[in-house]
Parts: sequence; structure tokens; C-alpha cells
Amino acid sequence: MYQFEYARAESVDHAATMVAGGAQLLAGGQTLLASMKQRLTQPESLIDLGALSSLAGICEDGDGLIIGAMTRHQAVATNDLITQKLPGLAHLAGGIGDKQVRAMGTIGGSVANNDPAACYPSGVLALNATIRTNRREIAADDFFQGLYATALEPDEIITAIRFPIVKRAAYAKFKQPASRYALVGVFVAQTASGVRVAITGAGNGVFRHPGLESALTAEFSPQAIKPVVIDDSELSGDLHASAAYRAHLIKIQTHKAVATALGQGA
Repeated sequence: MYQFEYARAESVDHAATMVAGGAQLLAGGQTLLASMKQRLTQPESLIDLGALSSLAGICEDGDGLIIGAMTRHQAVATNDLITQKLPGLAHLAGGIGDKQVRAMGTIGGSVANNDPAACYPSGVLALNATIRTNRREIAADDFFQGLYATALEPDEIITAIRFPIVKRAAYAKFKQPASRYALVGVFVAQTASGVRVAITGAGNGVFRHPGLESALTAEFSPQAIKPVVIDDSELSGDLHASAAYRAHLIKIQTHKAVATALGQGA
């Protein structure tokens, strides 16, 4: 590690002022601290959001649930409201990393980082969630903008995420065995206006798949995805899996997610 300045945020406004001055936000630190240890990033100052209790917690909001940005993965995985009303999201959170990561990592930090293999972005996008910041509200379709890129302004801070309650939803992930990130993860949500399918781990950031959405909107069943063609020309290929293999995994994980959403198991 190297020398840097550290401060704890006294309020969201205080944190925003510090960030505007060049500080980097520290939420759960599961990506940032590891990157700093490897000298992949070297911020001169950190502003820790950990003491802001107002940014943590889960509550109902009409026909949706609001999850504070500093809510830990383990809390999302075990919260009664989420397990009852959005069990697919609870399942997603319960499969992130290991116990240590789930005890420290936060939903806001994960979404703001937008790692192309992270799980939460697929849940946020498929469930058509709304990201709330200290300045505005951003629809999930407008928020994610590619590899580690989001619609957030430099001094903008995620304060909470609102998830609408949907008819059915489920997440299926093929894990990279060492990191436990998604080699391919698929979140499927059947909403009042149709089915949304969001895929992580397979491309330059999370993305929706129109072909799968159209097929599943017409018939919400595992069999409906069989004729859908997954084009691998824009998918990622690396030492863990080729683009063609990831295309194959997308159909398998979608099949599993739909079956789970229907209570048929995988």
C-alpha cells in the first residue's frame, strides 16, 4: 500500500464536496482496496461512507422496495421483505463472493463500479430498478454505459435503489471458480409490460437481450428459448471461456432462471 489521506463522511453532502475535490468514495471496499494494493488505482484521498447509517436499510415503498446504497450483500440476501417479495434478488446477493465479501460489500458500491462480471447490475437492469442519487433518479436502462462506466457525474453519489415488485424473477449464474464472479449470469424478470432479461459476465458490461425477451414475453417457459439464436460476435472471450461458449452458457443460464422463476427448479 502507499500513503493517502482518509476521512469518514459526516453526511452525503460532505462526501459529495470531498469527491468534487478529488477524493474517491469508499463503500465496502471489495474492489477499490484490492486495486489499491495492486497499485492499479492510486487515489490520493478516500472518503469512507461507512458511518452514514441513513444510506443503509431496506423498506417498502408502495409497489416496490427501497434498498439503501450502503446495505451489505448479506443483508439483501437474508432480509425478510426481499426474500418474500423479490426472492430472485435475495438469491443473487447470497451467491456473491464468499461470506467475507458479503459481509462487507455493498449494493451501491457494486452498482457504481459496474464491473462487467458483477451480479447486481443484471438484477438492477432486469428488474427495471431506479437508481437514486444525491441529485436525481436514473432509470436502469440509462444508468449502465459499458465497461466500468455509468451515468453518474463525478460528484454524484448513489443513495438508494428502488426495485419494483414483479410477477416472477430469478437469477442463474455460472461462476468463475476462483473469483466467483459471473462467467455468465442471467437475471430474468416477468413484469406487467413483458419480460426483461439482463446478462452479465458475457460482454462489455451488463446488457439486455431482445431475442430472449421477445420469446419469453410470448411464452414464459424454458422451452420458449430454444429457437433463440445467441450471436457471439460481440461477446467476451478470454482464458476462462470463448465467446462461443459464453453464448452457449447464456441459453443454459436463461433456461435455469426461467425454470426457477416458475418453481420448477433448475
